[in-house]
Order: sequence, then structure tokens, then C-alpha cells
Amino acid sequence: MDRRTTLLATAEFLAWWAALAVLWLILITAVDTLELAVGAAVAGVAALAAVAARRAVTGR
Repeated sequence: MDRRTTLLATAEFLAWWAALAVLWLILITAVDTLELAVGAAVAGVAALAAVAARRAVTGR
């Protein structure tokens, strides 16, 4: 991978992570440190899955 591809992949991951983390925050009732940590971790796993799924579908 060249630098541009790496940058685009990182930007895509961060966009997915941000969107999913905001969704998590909207759906929970109590926001405390543990909820933020779990939400960030789960959003990261889901963002990784979303990027992998998109790449599998597009073949890139």
C-alpha cells in the first residue's frame, strides 16, 4: 500500500468509528467512564468490520 491508500483507509476507519461512537452515545442512558470505554472499544471493532466488509464487496 502506498501512503495515499493508507491515509484513505485510516480516514474511512475514523469516520466509521466516529459515527458508531456517536450512535452508541445516543442510545445509552447513563454516560460514565465505563460506558465511554466500552462504547469506544465496540465502535472500533464495528468500524474495522465495516471497512473489511466494504473492501470485500468492492474487491479493493
